[in-house]
Amino acid sequence: MRRCFSSRSRAETGALAALTLAALAGFFWYPTYPSYDSLYSLLWGREILDGALPSFDAYRAPTQHPLWVAICVPIAALGEAGDRVLLALCVLSFVALVAGMYALGRQVFGTIVGVVAALLLLSRLDFPFLAARGYVDIPYLALVVWAAALEVARPRRGAAVWVLLTLAGLLRPEAWVLAGLYGLWIVWGRPLGAWIRAGLIVAIAPLIWALSDWVVTGDPLYSLNYTTESAAQLGRGASLTELPGVTLRYLSELTKPPVLLLGIAGIVLAWRMVRARIVVPATLLVWGVGMFLLVSLRGFSVINRYLVVAAIALMLFAAFAAFGFERLPRGHRARRPWALGALAVVVAGVVYTALNFNPAYIDRELTLRESVRQDLSALLAAPQVRAARACGPITVPNHKLIPDVRWLADAGAADVLARTDPSGASPRRGVAIVVTGGTRFLKHPAYGPFDQSRDSPRIQLPPDGFERAVVGRRFTAYARC
Repeated sequence: MRRCFSSRSRAETGALAALTLAALAGFFWYPTYPSYDSLYSLLWGREILDGALPSFDAYRAPTQHPLWVAICVPIAALGEAGDRVLLALCVLSFVALVAGMYALGRQVFGTIVGVVAALLLLSRLDFPFLAARGYVDIPYLALVVWAAALEVARPRRGAAVWVLLTLAGLLRPEAWVLAGLYGLWIVWGRPLGAWIRAGLIVAIAPLIWALSDWVVTGDPLYSLNYTTESAAQLGRGASLTELPGVTLRYLSELTKPPVLLLGIAGIVLAWRMVRARIVVPATLLVWGVGMFLLVSLRGFSVINRYLVVAAIALMLFAAFAAFGFERLPRGHRARRPWALGALAVVVAGVVYTALNFNPAYIDRELTLRESVRQDLSALLAAPQVRAARACGPITVPNHKLIPDVRWLADAGAADVLARTDPSGASPRRGVAIVVTGGTRFLKHPAYGPFDQSRDSPRIQLPPDGFERAVVGRRFTAYARC
């Protein structure tokens, strides 16, 4: 037994080391940069280092995440290298997420299912793609999945689970509800003192979030209210009748149709075979879908990233559907049909992936981010632009380029403005940046001014009196001094 355990530990260590090296190789091969939200957190970290309050209320700024902002304070002190360091943290968080997926699968269904669940997660490219773009969802997922794995390993005794859920609650507010459910699970049937202690722990994350909002904006509920208003402005809502179809479509996008079908089958099989062991993954699934519906009805943005926890749980059940027959005794009459059925679905999944997988898209998107950063850096470093900055602010078509330009130009919130901002006066001097990278780039969801129809085409026009100063591959700068 000891020899088997030692062999498994060596295999797990080797697999983790190989995954870490592969992730770091990808990090250096594709020098991408953080997404809009994370780059804003770096800007807020830099403002805090400068002794100023972070500009949470900047025009179309993302919702702040207290833990992410706190992490970004020391990272922002690294200067220009800070954005790459933050991205490295997201990439390593993805490694931790895969390891947590294996640990959770092994604890619930056994080693083989744990391995398959980890492989499924690795092969769902939406998740590593989120890590490669520096989304906070990956560290958040890693905390939640490891909390689940630790709870399965030590039911109702895990102080570490409380720590992980509290940290997760400082990255996304949905974790407040999960912490509350865990608190009920812990204290049910216990004395009043246990209820009070659990309630105090559950309240830590929302209180810190509200306190940070209050200190910076004067409104302890600013993040909750602002997120709803922002979603309405950007047209990211959905009606009650649309939500069921949207939920199913997003889960299919995140897991892919064959895995979604396997996941549904896995829920039925696990319920019939190992019902007592599925409390934690079933809770993640129900909570993940429930929170998506709740935040959508509350008016938050309806985007597939808010279903990642439910997708993780479905992948775990899909892994059980694929290899759960190993739990049946040899010679059991259902073992062979189960194995053959799972094999058929796996083959169908491989065929589906082969027909739909587009590595050129991933390569193009990751390479694009490096290219955009180089284009913007060269534009902002041009002597004509540097000279015109002394005469007035930089304006960009809409909000999308603001964090990139601010980070590269070491500029404050008042130094980089969006021409869509109704509250801002049109500056008569300074620099005006126009996107000129072709039709596809003009509609790119991360950079293009025209991926939505809400903004006027006039945002692509420089103010009167500005003259063309620098022409780049994707951007043109106009200046007036």
